[in-house]
Amino acid sequence: MLRPAEQDDDRDGAASSLSRGLALLDLFDSSRQPLSISEMARRSGIPKSTTHRLVLDLITWGALERGPRGVTLGVRLFELGSLVPASSTLREIALPYAHALNEATKLTCNLAIREGDEILYIEKITTRTLRVPHSRVGGRARMHATALGKAILAFSDPAFVDDVLGRPLTPQTSQTICDPTELRKELARVRGARVAYDVEESRLGLFCVSAPVFAGSGGPVVGAVSVTGATDLAIAQRYAPAVITTAIALTGALQKPSVSSRNRERTAAGR
Repeated sequence: MLRPAEQDDDRDGAASSLSRGLALLDLFDSSRQPLSISEMARRSGIPKSTTHRLVLDLITWGALERGPRGVTLGVRLFELGSLVPASSTLREIALPYAHALNEATKLTCNLAIREGDEILYIEKITTRTLRVPHSRVGGRARMHATALGKAILAFSDPAFVDDVLGRPLTPQTSQTICDPTELRKELARVRGARVAYDVEESRLGLFCVSAPVFAGSGGPVVGAVSVTGATDLAIAQRYAPAVITTAIALTGALQKPSVSSRNRERTAAGR
């Protein structure tokens, strides 16, 4: 039997292995480039022998895959990500609306939710005429530098807004609003118009138009939908009605009982 001190050491060792394994997974980015074990050890600062052991464990579990050019993320992580209730439910309901918006505007359409003090992209529908490399499904972005983030932030709890604006606001481009006073004015405009703009604030040469999505009429903000194009504010404003209409329709859809809920109600009524 393990003595108390040995049990503590065992738990500390397991926690250390878990944190190191997560640190290795965090080395991968949107470039999707394979990494060698030597490169992973160098970047993480974890000894190569330990890195090799952890990588083998992660491959066995399915979090990583070994290829001819190195190690890449495995499908097991995608499978787990699809089970997250908040994002998967919103994405499932929003998908036809996002496709319709993409078809109507011929622009890249994004759907995002709040994750901590950042936004998390949960869907991206691209257009062949424009590449938007800085956003990807599963990617994150700073709230203050994106139209999606400002659309969510404008309707978030005041204490959360104070917390975000009380931290250093890192510029993503020369156009990013990083002054808290100016950003509060911007958020007030978003609340009034129910639409947010990002004109070269997150990426030079691109604009984004976004509108908030709520959990039904009168419900809290749960995310935002947007379109992205390559031009200026005057052109961006032309797309505001389509984006706002999509967000309103999606908000209404989120208020309706789900199909599964209606089926359960019918089953209960028939008993």
